[in-house]
Amino acid sequence: MADKIEQFLRSGVGGAIAGQLGLVVPDLVRCESGTGLPSGTVVLAGGAATPAATAALRAQLDALGLTCVQVAGADCGAQFPEGSEDKCAALVFDGRGLNTAADLADLHRFFSPMVRRLHNNGRILVIAEPHEDAGSPERAAAQRALEGFTRSVAKEIGNRGSTAQLLILEPGAEAAARSTLAYFLSTRSAYIDGQAVRVRSGVTAPEFDLENPLTGRVVIVTGAARGIGAAIARALARRGARIVGVDIPPSAQELRDVMGEIGGEALDADITAEDAPGRIADKALEVGGAHAIVHNAGVTRDKLLVNMKEQWWDMTLEINLAAAQRITDRLLQAGALNDGGRIVGVASMVGISGQRGQTNYAASKAGVIGYVDYMSRDPALLARGITVNAVAPGFIETQMTAAIPVVTREIARRLNSLSQGGQPEDVAEAIAWFANPGSQAINGVTLRVCGQNWIGA
Repeated sequence: MADKIEQFLRSGVGGAIAGQLGLVVPDLVRCESGTGLPSGTVVLAGGAATPAATAALRAQLDALGLTCVQVAGADCGAQFPEGSEDKCAALVFDGRGLNTAADLADLHRFFSPMVRRLHNNGRILVIAEPHEDAGSPERAAAQRALEGFTRSVAKEIGNRGSTAQLLILEPGAEAAARSTLAYFLSTRSAYIDGQAVRVRSGVTAPEFDLENPLTGRVVIVTGAARGIGAAIARALARRGARIVGVDIPPSAQELRDVMGEIGGEALDADITAEDAPGRIADKALEVGGAHAIVHNAGVTRDKLLVNMKEQWWDMTLEINLAAAQRITDRLLQAGALNDGGRIVGVASMVGISGQRGQTNYAASKAGVIGYVDYMSRDPALLARGITVNAVAPGFIETQMTAAIPVVTREIARRLNSLSQGGQPEDVAEAIAWFANPGSQAINGVTLRVCGQNWIGA
């Protein structure tokens, strides 16, 4: 859904002008089939002070079938001598051995020459440990410094469609990090940029098929008839899931069309209705229990607060937040969400940064994040291996964003490191990562699907 300005910037004449003005819009490579993992060289550096942990990390990269080259410390001179034209698909830097401000010089020594060798649509992963548990103030500072570095280098490489993320691995979490490494190194994460994700330790992540990790798993998706919801249903079905799509009765035919296309089952239900949670739980039990519930259904009713009707406020909070909570409660009470299940909410960047004229929407989406934070620590859910996460989309190209006034729309879609809007598939792929049985160590995460939105990112 490229706009006219973007089409011009991608043309021959427009591209030349854009290059002079620094307005290049990179072509993002997205995963249409297969794993999306890079076929080129992945360079692993760092780890001189943490050899065992880095070896465990290397083992996970090797298990993904990647062509991995490990270099000692930050020295890449032997593998990539000055003057060579060799390029690489990804750079992985293990920074867990950085303990002081002086140690951070390793970042410069490695990345300054190697960023130039990164292919377009390349990937950078920086590995850290939780700074809160660092053991000394100097180490805490060094580990937290990795986040500032990662967010900044992401903004320097975005004009080539490349991205950078920080993976915070709790000690011993490498064995549970494979699905996360696979996601962030692949083209499935094309619109995820500058994010910090924590991988928990003490969790056993089951084996999974890289291409079809959701085979045999039942996923309920609300608001599945169109837009982002339909994209979520299609993406999860491509990964092997059996979808139960839920949407309001006026959208029944659209819902049936989508479910017919992917071999899913349609359930007409207004999620705010009193009987909706029970009907959804009954449907889940009918198919042997759900392995995941994706609370995608949502609505906007925008108006400045002083002019907002109370019914618009109530409707937005009810659909976007309260109904999802009631459905989750009923699924859990009825035993309709299986052990190892996934609860996934759809928040928004508006819930993080706020937006004029959207106080109701921002409150509802911030509420989703708060709900995820709390529920992810619930002892009963932890005991059953149920994880709770959320996505927070930024500017995603949909019918809803197409209705935004043109000037606001043209500005908003470019306020990120990748200089463009995202696609519904970007949100869907993030949810597929959460739903992956191998993502057992990902819990309490709100992932921003925003291309590193400059406001609130």
